[in-house]
Amino acid sequence: MKLRAWLSRLAGMLPGARRERERELAAEIDSHLQMHIDDNLRCGMTPEQARREAILQLGGVEATKEAYRDRSTIPFLEHLVQDFRFAIRQLRKSPGFTCTAVLVLALGMSASVAIFAFVDAALIQPLPYRDQSRLVAVSETAPDYPRALLSYADFADWKRLNHVFKSIDAYALNGGFTLSTRSGAEQAAGTRVSAGFFRTLGVSPLLGRDFYPGEDSPAAPQTVLISYAAWQRRFGGTDDVLGKTVTLNGSPHVIIGVLPRDFHFAPYGGAEFWSTLRSSDSCEQSRGCRNVFTVARLSDGISIQAASAGMQVAARQLQREYPESNRDLAANVESLRDIVVGDVRPILLVMLSSACLLLLIACVNLTTLLLARSDSRRREIALRGALGASSSRLFHQFATEGLVLAVAAGSLSLVFAEWGMRLLVSIVPEDKLESMPWLRGLGLDYRLVAFACGISLVAGAIFAVIPFLRVSAPDLADGLRAGTRGSSGTMWQRVGAKLVVVQVALAMVLMVSSGLLGRSLYLLLHVDTGMQPDHLASAQVDWLPDRYSTDEQRVRLERRTLKEIAALPGVRSVAVSLTHPVGSDWGTTGFHIVGRTDQGEQHEVISRQVSPAYFKTLEARLIRGRYFRESEDASKPPVIIVNRTLASRYFAGEDPIGKQICYAWSPRIPRQIVGVVEDIKEGSLENANWPAVYAPFDQNPAGMLTVLVRTSMAEEAVLPQVAATIHHIDRDLSVHDESTMTDRINGAPATLLHRSSAWVMGTFAGIAFVLGIVGLYGVVAYSVSQRTREIGVRIALGAEPRSVYRLILTEAARVVGVGTVLGAAGALGAARLIRGLLFGVSPWDGPTLAMAITVLGLAAGVASFIPARRAASIDPVEALRAE
Repeated sequence: MKLRAWLSRLAGMLPGARRERERELAAEIDSHLQMHIDDNLRCGMTPEQARREAILQLGGVEATKEAYRDRSTIPFLEHLVQDFRFAIRQLRKSPGFTCTAVLVLALGMSASVAIFAFVDAALIQPLPYRDQSRLVAVSETAPDYPRALLSYADFADWKRLNHVFKSIDAYALNGGFTLSTRSGAEQAAGTRVSAGFFRTLGVSPLLGRDFYPGEDSPAAPQTVLISYAAWQRRFGGTDDVLGKTVTLNGSPHVIIGVLPRDFHFAPYGGAEFWSTLRSSDSCEQSRGCRNVFTVARLSDGISIQAASAGMQVAARQLQREYPESNRDLAANVESLRDIVVGDVRPILLVMLSSACLLLLIACVNLTTLLLARSDSRRREIALRGALGASSSRLFHQFATEGLVLAVAAGSLSLVFAEWGMRLLVSIVPEDKLESMPWLRGLGLDYRLVAFACGISLVAGAIFAVIPFLRVSAPDLADGLRAGTRGSSGTMWQRVGAKLVVVQVALAMVLMVSSGLLGRSLYLLLHVDTGMQPDHLASAQVDWLPDRYSTDEQRVRLERRTLKEIAALPGVRSVAVSLTHPVGSDWGTTGFHIVGRTDQGEQHEVISRQVSPAYFKTLEARLIRGRYFRESEDASKPPVIIVNRTLASRYFAGEDPIGKQICYAWSPRIPRQIVGVVEDIKEGSLENANWPAVYAPFDQNPAGMLTVLVRTSMAEEAVLPQVAATIHHIDRDLSVHDESTMTDRINGAPATLLHRSSAWVMGTFAGIAFVLGIVGLYGVVAYSVSQRTREIGVRIALGAEPRSVYRLILTEAARVVGVGTVLGAAGALGAARLIRGLLFGVSPWDGPTLAMAITVLGLAAGVASFIPARRAASIDPVEALRAE
């Protein structure tokens, strides 16, 4: 029965049924009223008295109708529908206010939703590994390296001495394979891992099997796992891929499995092939060759702190057993998520904080609009109160209007957020996306929609409470009084001014933070690299291990490569090096100075093998001595060139020319310093220059080489010719990582990090700036409109226009001044929080702060001048007549 009653009530709320019911109700009440009138007339009353008494006996026509409606419908839903329709009509009557409010709130919400999508993907969603919270990364630490590579021999000893991990496995960082194909050799992304690597991660192959225990031993057959992307791209996604053979680095490998589609290992990037580390390889046999990192799974009941303490014990034991190679080397244990996320965590948190500030500014701006609008509706609200509307009924109406605004803004914000996410992802270069796997498939999902709905509900509640508090329990006489401008306007002026102070302060925080990050990006892009990057290009060349196994073969390859590339049109100079400048700072070695007593110090320097034209091609500056000669090969005494940092650190107050050093790996072969060059940025852009040693390639040929070309034409046009020439020399040579030096600098990880942070913060700061200025303009303009009578009286009594200007601009300057001071204090605090993202700029950078204050002050002056000019031109007669 109850269900039927509810259904009938719901049916009665339909528009057609409701109109029919109203007609029946009116007819029934009219019949009852007429019966009472007839009875009163028979009692001798006049027609007027009879009707009045009939209405009193009935309890009032409208009250009777309302009581009947409440009994025949669901009052809450009825009121909700009425409030919703009324809210739509009210908002349609003020299209300017409605569009502005929805757009302002949507901008603030979309920024928060878009940045939250990145935070959720990178920091909240679990990694695609079993029980991922128990996974840690273990590395060595050196005095100058908080997270250093370790040797395969150290990894084997750690595994033997381990008492805190269920398992510990390794992966090589300097991986990559030369893949032999029918068209020649090409570079394929991949790395080598210990046999239990995927079991430690808790990852099972989608197809096939994992490595067997011991399959990384020297006697085991060569096998390989492939990624899902490689399976689809290289093998067509067919099931018969298992058992096929691929030739990697000249050795046949049997494919035994395909990894899951969602598998990623961000520390290495987008690897296609996963082979096994083998103790028989040349690097793995040397304790001084450091090329692996490790990942481990904590034992039950063991915390990261306890695991770190246990590994420190193992590291100290290795220090005692191998003092030459492991002196000063400790162990470092940290969550694998910290390694996966890397340097992205701080920038994401800064972006999320900035987005929240922007959302707060949008809410404050909209609150200002709502207060102004509620001020203009005081007469309406007072009239409704006088007619019997209760406070709860008024609150329901405000809540409905606020909810309508919030829902409209929330829906629009989802569209803006989707655009924003796509734009943010497009900033990331394609080759960097592999190291940020959480960006795969980034888009709107139920979590983001729920997040947006939560913000909308909070915003709707705020927009309901603020106007309600502003007009609740009004003085009806004052509210119905025609001249409401004076009292309400003065009160709103004070509240609105405080809100503008908040907007200006928050905008100041974002502007200063954006300025600091923008300045950091500028300084990073203009850091002294020690070379001229324009018209300079580079390409990495690799070969099969058994093709150029002797020094003589490598020297012949280097000389032929230099000769044939130098003959290409548009090539001014060509050289080779071990690796690219402005890249990784790997390739280090220890050394000692001949003639000095060794006190046990670890002299770690970057080591590069280069051709004689290397410094000329880079246009590096020679400080002292000379460059290498073409004749300096293995038959001549070994020579080296050092950079300024090494000379100043190890030969302070001395002339390094003529001094001799010995590498740690060849302690009996002295090498004479013949020159000192200005520092070349061999490592990452943001790090300080390391000491560097350069040796002639012909005296110490490397197992790989990077070709560097100085051109007289566009570098992009020369690079394909360079690759074709190298393949002409040997089709089994792999050419990869071709790039111009300008692109290399602009695409460096540090540059990408600073560019993305500066771009996002700059966008937020720009929106905050516009909202703050618009808010100031709105307050000043509304203040002028509320004080029309006062200003008209002033002008009528002889006030000059400049005094009116002074009156308005002084009040505006006071508001902006307070907001700027508070914002400057907040900006200094915010700058300290983002100091880890700054480069070459202090958190309290004076020029940046001065620029933000100047820009904000000038814009505020313009925004205040326009309504001040309007005030100064008020006609006193018209102003007084309007009142």
